[in-house]
Amino acid sequence: MSSSTERETDRAHITLWLCPNDGLSPETAALLAEHWLDAQERRTAGKFLFERDRLQYLIAHTLVRRALALEAGLAEAELVIWRSVRGRPFLRPTTDLAARGGRPLDFNLSHAGGYNFLGIVRHRRIGVDVERIAERDEHAVATIVNAISPPERAWVTRAAPGPERDRRALRVWVLKEAYSKARGLGLGIPFDSFVFTLDDEGGVRAFTPPADDTGRAWRFLELEPVPGVLVAVAVPDGGDHDDETGTGAGAGETVVHLNHGFPWSRSAPHRLLLPEPVGGDTYAAAA
Repeated sequence: MSSSTERETDRAHITLWLCPNDGLSPETAALLAEHWLDAQERRTAGKFLFERDRLQYLIAHTLVRRALALEAGLAEAELVIWRSVRGRPFLRPTTDLAARGGRPLDFNLSHAGGYNFLGIVRHRRIGVDVERIAERDEHAVATIVNAISPPERAWVTRAAPGPERDRRALRVWVLKEAYSKARGLGLGIPFDSFVFTLDDEGGVRAFTPPADDTGRAWRFLELEPVPGVLVAVAVPDGGDHDDETGTGAGAGETVVHLNHGFPWSRSAPHRLLLPEPVGGDTYAAAA
């Protein structure tokens, strides 16, 4: 494979990991955390009141370090993870990574219902979210419906109350969470200020972004990798605006590798393609 082909493959690639909490024993998680996590992470783990919450934290953060180490070609303890002023974690670029020909990595983590979901990409931002349908009661679903935009609310409430309406509400919610996390804004962006138009059976048909993000398209992936567990991925199309190369990292097909379990399994990932972009000036012109 030529170096140019390697670079293109490097760019057009997203790695996903879905790891249940029982994918790592408590003893192993504690041992790995002792050797891999930095001082701040260990202090945070020690502050949890309940053991189950501490274990969730340890599994999630050892997952992050192991998966990033595989992508970056560095040891888990060598990785330096910082946080933005809004609390979004990111991997500090290192001289060693650049010397080995590595591209800038971005990652995002979500956990809910006993599952940890991690997304890693190069030369772009990424946001991910995971939700377990059974964990959301009627009140929680109603809260979601009230927080989203009127068109989304209308689509959700066209389904009869019960499992199908709950599924629709959570499909919208995980996409909104993934998008806001990719932008590094979290709940700092009103969830009724942008609109997803979804196919009833799955997939994003259209996306109307908030007023401050109309100049670029986005790619969204929604999956149900385990029955009752919904995940979503959001990445900007064509690379991040501060990509110093100025080339379109989103051009052409983007391969997604979905892995299950903790990142030391040798099982082959499930391979799929990232859907076509929606939203932005390109989409508006085509519409």
